[in-house]
Parts: sequence; C-alpha cells; structure tokens
Amino acid sequence: MGQGLDGEAVDDLINAQWDAIVVGTGMGGATIGHALARMGWRILFCEKGASKKRESLRGQYAESWLGRPAVPAPRHAKTLRAAGRFYHEIEDVSDADARRFIPFIGAGAGGSSALYGMALERFFPEDFLPGRYHPLDRVPARSSQWPFSYESFEPYYVRAEKLYRVQFGPGGGEDAGSLPNMSTQSRALYEHFSSQGLTPYRLPQGCRFVDGCVGCQGFLCAKDCKHEPDNICLEPALNQEGAALLENFEVQSIEMEEGRATGVVGRLGDRRITIRGGVVILAGGALATPALLLNSRSVVWPNGVGNHFDQVGRYLMRHLIDLYAVFPRVGPAEGNAKELAFNDFYCVDQQKLGTVQSFGSMPPGFVLADQMLHDLQLGTKKTMPVILIRVMRPLMEKIFGRLFARAHVLASIMEDTPHSENRVMIHDDDPEVIRIKYHVSTYDEERLALFRSKIKSVLRPLRYLHIQQAHNNERIAHVCGTCRAGTDPAKSVVDEWSRVHGTCNLYVVDASWFPSSGGTNPALTIAANALRVADHLGEKGKVT
Repeated sequence: MGQGLDGEAVDDLINAQWDAIVVGTGMGGATIGHALARMGWRILFCEKGASKKRESLRGQYAESWLGRPAVPAPRHAKTLRAAGRFYHEIEDVSDADARRFIPFIGAGAGGSSALYGMALERFFPEDFLPGRYHPLDRVPARSSQWPFSYESFEPYYVRAEKLYRVQFGPGGGEDAGSLPNMSTQSRALYEHFSSQGLTPYRLPQGCRFVDGCVGCQGFLCAKDCKHEPDNICLEPALNQEGAALLENFEVQSIEMEEGRATGVVGRLGDRRITIRGGVVILAGGALATPALLLNSRSVVWPNGVGNHFDQVGRYLMRHLIDLYAVFPRVGPAEGNAKELAFNDFYCVDQQKLGTVQSFGSMPPGFVLADQMLHDLQLGTKKTMPVILIRVMRPLMEKIFGRLFARAHVLASIMEDTPHSENRVMIHDDDPEVIRIKYHVSTYDEERLALFRSKIKSVLRPLRYLHIQQAHNNERIAHVCGTCRAGTDPAKSVVDEWSRVHGTCNLYVVDASWFPSSGGTNPALTIAANALRVADHLGEKGKVT
C-alpha cells in the first residue's frame, strides 16, 4: 500500500487506527517497522520524501541533473527529492555570519542509508563506556554513560548483520571470505599498512556485488544490489507483512494527550492531516527528530515534547572526518570501493581517536569543483569576484577529475565528544527551518591533531594529499546525539528503550539517541537498536 495512492485510498490510511506510526524510513524506521509488522502489528510508515519505486534518479549524483555550475539550492528541490536527497536548507548559526546550506543526507525511502557506502560495522565495547577515556574536566558529559552494556547489545548486532546480509572478509564472520577480491590499489595499501605494524582488514559491507558494481556511494543504486533499508525492510513490510506507506507526507508535530502520543499532524500536498496510532516512533534523523519534538508544543509541553529539562536538540555530534588521497604507484583506481580499514588508533596511548577506512568513489570532478569554489567564495566573505570564480571552475573540474582517477581515498573518522552547547534548534520566526550550532571543542582539537599526526606517520613514504574537512559543518552525514539516551531525565531525552521521558508510547530510533558518537559508521548500531526496541515493544504488547 502507499504507492501512487488515489484520494480515497489516502483517506483510508488517514482514517485507520494504526498499532504504530513510524516517521521516517531510514535504517531505524524501516528496520523497526519491518520487525513490528512481522509480529502482526499494523504499521504505517510516514515518509517526507518519495518511494524509489516511482520516478527516481539513480546511478549518478543528483548534481548531474542540476545544471552546471550549481551547488544544491532550494530551486533544485524537485531533482534532489527524485534522487533521494534532503532538499531543505538548514541554517548554521555557529558563527556571527549565519549561513544556509542543504546537507548531503537522504530524504526518501531508505533515508540516508539509501546513499551510504555500505560499510556496516559495529561500535566497539569501548564506545559504550565513553567516560573511561575522556577526562572529566575536558568533557562535561562524561558522566552520561550508555544506559546499557555492549554485552547486552551484541546479540542485536548479530541479528542486524544477518538481516542486512553483511558480507565479511577472511576471518570476519560466518560468511568469512564472501567479499570479492580487493582492487590492486587496496591490496597495495593493505601490504603497506601491514609493513608499518598495523592490522588492516576488509570492511564488512552490505551488498550483492553484481557485475559492474561501483559501490553507489552518494547516490541511489541503479541495480538494487545495495543492502539498504528500502529493499531489506521497507519493501518486505509493505509487500509481505501488510504495512502501508504514506509518502510525500511531512510530519510537523506530534499530537499529545499529556504523557501519551495519540498521533501525528502534518502536510500532505495542500492538506493538513492528522493520523492516529497506538505507538509513535520517530526515525527522521538526528536533525529532523529534535526539530519535530521542539515544534510539538502544548500546555503540558510548552517547550516541546520531551523538553522539560531543555535537553532536546543538545549534544549534537557529527564525527570529525578528514580525507587522504593516497597514490600507491600501482596504476589507476579500480572503482575505488570501500574495501579497506584499520583501527590501530581507535584506542591508543590512553586516547580514544577513531578509524581509518576507504572512502569509496569520490564525486565527479565538476561536483568537487563547484563545492570547493563555493566554499572558497564563502571563506573570502564573497570578496572574490564572480568572474574569477567562473574562470577557475573549468580548470578545477579537470584537475579534480584527473587527480582522483589516480588516487585511493581514505577517510579518517574520529569520535567527537558530546557538549551541550552543540545543538539543533528551530528558527524563531520560521519553525520549519532547522538551525545548528556546532564548534569543535579544544579537547577534540587536541585529539584531532594527534590523530592526524599518527595517520601521516604511517602513510610515509607514500605520496598523499590531506583534505581537511573535520571543521566543515556542512559535512554532517553522521549526525547523532540530539535526543540522547540516559537514565536521568534531567540529562537525557529518552530512556534505555528509546522511549521519550515523560511519555508512555513515544520512541526515537534514529541516531538521535546516541549518548556518544563512537568512531566508526553508525548505520549498523541504529539497525541493531531498532531490533532491540521492537523486541521490547513486542513484549509490552500493542497499545489500545
């Protein structure tokens, strides 16, 4: 249900009473909705974007259809939607000069994971005990531990890996050796890092790896070989378990009766509608979910649902990510897939840093040129003449195209620590505009400098180009922490089961609930928690 519905069918969805309403169809929403539907729950998925089964743009970056030169802007909303991309501007008010941009995240069936590079890794046991590695005087949130242990969570990692058909390299799991052979460049880097005393390994990935597979990082897969929430969970829930999907429906607030969520209110085309359900599950992402809670104000919740203690939207984290274009002298890149990683600097010398892994294919040269010149113009406070920007662009496109055709790009992903002043807010005059405020703390600056020095030491004597992105707030693909989990309602938004404090039936299952960001890809942890919360709800039973 839900594909190309006529008016009467839409009315049927609106007037039905659902066991659970799931807002968002990414890794958290699709996974929990599928699990509950298999338990016999009546599930309605609400998605602000579109289903890929209708008209969609696949196999290329959305920028390929924007008309060049162009950085995504509100006028491109139709194209971005069709490509599964977020299409609203958010406002960065971290500095005096506020700037607006459209973040590179997903919107539509599968959420951001429809665009991901298929790396499905677990967090480490150390990630569940962040206070062990961060001094109290440097990280105010140290006392807020994860409200459950790695050991209790691990069985759900196993289930999530099985559900998303994760493929491992040699020695990596029950499907050991199921990944295709590494490319020549990856093999050369593997041998180089091994010679440096490191322990590189194959990244576990969710993909069928059909002939001609290019990884499809950053855009919708044209061959449906990527294991992502749409084809693994959403489609089976709709086609086999009786769930329904209401696409292009933008949920704007949660309808509450004191501590109970009764439904959601939003916009479907020109209509403003209310849909009711026994349980409401939020999974719109760590930007949209806190904004939705903040916009849901009432006499009982004057500052937004779950926000009695001003915690909704706080502790924004996004990972500190740099890129290293490495030239191993073994020929051109062969697809540049996400194949290789090492974690030797994850916890080292009593410091918790992060992972280094293959980034995957870079965007086309024209996309990189447009973005770099856009950033350059903003960085010079628009003093650079427009004519000079236009003259430079064709040259930059050619340079980037040739450069990254020969490079194997690595990404360093470092855990950023939670600080209450880093946050998501809503605009005072326009509640539909999401605002962010984020600064890298002095403590994280020191850790980042150490991480960079260690990476550079093991890259020598290879030639490489360090592309610093850790301070760029537009790089927010791993955003998390804005509705953090904890046992103390005064310091968190949801409890150990992802239920919003002060409510009996409102849950958050996207990356908003992370108490800390970890130092690797978040998708598998989101999926594992969704399965965990689904089990909890199944044990509690349906809300009547």
